[in-house]
Amino acid sequence: MTAAAPALDVRDLTYRVDGTTILHGVSLRVEAGRYVSIVGPNGAGKSTFLKCLNRILLAASGEIKVNGRPLAAYSQPKLAREIGYVPQGGTDDIPFTVFEFAMLGRYPHLSPFTPTTEADEEAVRNALAMAGASELAERPCYTLSGGERQRVLIAAALAQDARILLLDEPTTFLDPHHQQDILKLLARLHRETNVTILSVTHDINAAAMTSDEILALRDGRAVFHGPPADLMQEKVLQDLFDQSFLFVPHPKTGQRLVIPEDAQ
Repeated sequence: MTAAAPALDVRDLTYRVDGTTILHGVSLRVEAGRYVSIVGPNGAGKSTFLKCLNRILLAASGEIKVNGRPLAAYSQPKLAREIGYVPQGGTDDIPFTVFEFAMLGRYPHLSPFTPTTEADEEAVRNALAMAGASELAERPCYTLSGGERQRVLIAAALAQDARILLLDEPTTFLDPHHQQDILKLLARLHRETNVTILSVTHDINAAAMTSDEILALRDGRAVFHGPPADLMQEKVLQDLFDQSFLFVPHPKTGQRLVIPEDAQ
């Protein structure tokens, strides 16, 4: 039996802008159904890497395969059936209700000038329910709080029915309560739907607690890829962030967590 192709297979990805190399030969193989966090210092190339996977940015060289097919072989609508993307930023200036905004996620399944169907509306209702945002359906997007906004952005991506979900710092600018809500939501979606998740984050502890594996970037290069326990080592983190850390066990699970050494 032939083994299934990985959800994402990235080889020697390089990205340049205005003569400056942002990504230097980054490689990553992600099997279907895995939860991968991408960590690293500011300016490491994390968001750029994510945008190359979704062809928002065009790589200078290297190869990206999505479910075994070269990225270049996909039209944009067909790629959107494979990959959902949750960007940084908000819905503040969008003049739609939440339901209307989430319906935009159905575009890869629609033909030009073709009205939406009951099946599309059902897909959006299901996406809102999965994201815990059903009660927001008739709210104008500009009235949403930060946590509500993130749920709606995730719902719009889920409405695409894509099996790969890319998230660019989904808990940024949220208070601790709403950060936990979003992390729990992503963990539940991963557990219940087996969607493949790649999430950029600055929260090392959240990455360690939620991920199957972690990719660490520094100066545009992949310097670590492996299980969370292997990342949570003093030398690995010190080399990554140029900073010492203290390690403490999680009070409930015993999992190793970090605090900066100079935090006290």
